Amino acid sequence: MRVLISGGGTGGHIYPALSILKEVRRREPDSHFLYIGTEKGLEASIVPKTDVPFKTIDITGFKRKLSFDNVKTVLRFLRGVRRSKAYIRDFQPDIVIGTGGYVCGPVVFAAAKLGIPTLIHEQNVIPGLTNKFLARYTTAVATSFAGSLPYFKHENVKVTGNPRATEVREADPKEGRRSLNIPSDKKVILIVGGSRGAKAINQAFMDMVPRLQEMKDTHFVYVTGEVHYEEVQQTLRQFDLEDMPLTVKPFIYDLPHVLASTDLIVNRAGASFLAEITSLGIPSILVPSPYVTNNHQEKNARWLEKEGAAKVILEDELTGQSLYDMINQMMKNEEEQIDMKQAAQRLGKPLASSDIYEWMQRLIQS
Repeated sequence: MRVLISGGGTGGHIYPALSILKEVRRREPDSHFLYIGTEKGLEASIVPKTDVPFKTIDITGFKRKLSFDNVKTVLRFLRGVRRSKAYIRDFQPDIVIGTGGYVCGPVVFAAAKLGIPTLIHEQNVIPGLTNKFLARYTTAVATSFAGSLPYFKHENVKVTGNPRATEVREADPKEGRRSLNIPSDKKVILIVGGSRGAKAINQAFMDMVPRLQEMKDTHFVYVTGEVHYEEVQQTLRQFDLEDMPLTVKPFIYDLPHVLASTDLIVNRAGASFLAEITSLGIPSILVPSPYVTNNHQEKNARWLEKEGAAKVILEDELTGQSLYDMINQMMKNEEEQIDMKQAAQRLGKPLASSDIYEWMQRLIQS
């Protein structure tokens, strides 16, 4: 199979793309891949570290208000389409896939105009502008959550889940505990604000550190983000940590095993993260980032809350006291934990990569 894939800007678009390619290679080791991104996006540093060939186009997003910059964006889009067509004619893909971000616009549009089967994948509950635009032209639309379906008026749309969920489906909870030296009789509460950390979550958790020992039979795993680690360690020195049920890490590279051992998690509400926790059925307290495009993290979080799989605290409502109270209440209510776990599992799609691969095969054959 020859697969051209595009996704850029954030890890939430890039890692699902790489997960799809990983599944294709597992099924068909002789497959050939090409990844199209931008020079300035995160994909420019992530993809070249893999063995997937990487090409770039120049594209930016539209402003949400009238601006001369939008005229420049239209011109970049048209140039991006021309360059994408050149890449496509040279590579001769069987299928072209877009996993989100501005860069997908010209790439998938160009493929559709050349009559090549196209598939877009939407990670968030509320679709982004690029995927809303591309849905008019693409062969098929895949979504991570059923909550996205009403936004796509497409005859070939279905819920596949997020390919990132596949990465955690075989994780070993015992290995997660061993890696952090957590006793087997303790419930694990994981606090993490994404790969770079989240200052608001860090501050709230630091404020509740003196009360951690009040929560019996629990162990806290606190991932600060590498940029905040030294500052957090300096603050923690004021506490007596010898008997504190707390493990502090700047980053966890083997996160799936730790997630598999987690009983409750506090985190942002990025799409790939939600795919992982719903795949494992982890109850969550979500603190959506207010700094993302279209406020999609809050919309993701509210949908999980509506489905009974999560509780939400907005960043401007987050304090050490509010976080402690919510965690304490949830850990004392075992029935609620079970209900939230079951709700998360109902939303999870751990075989997403496999489902998408099989759908790709059908699109190519048709």
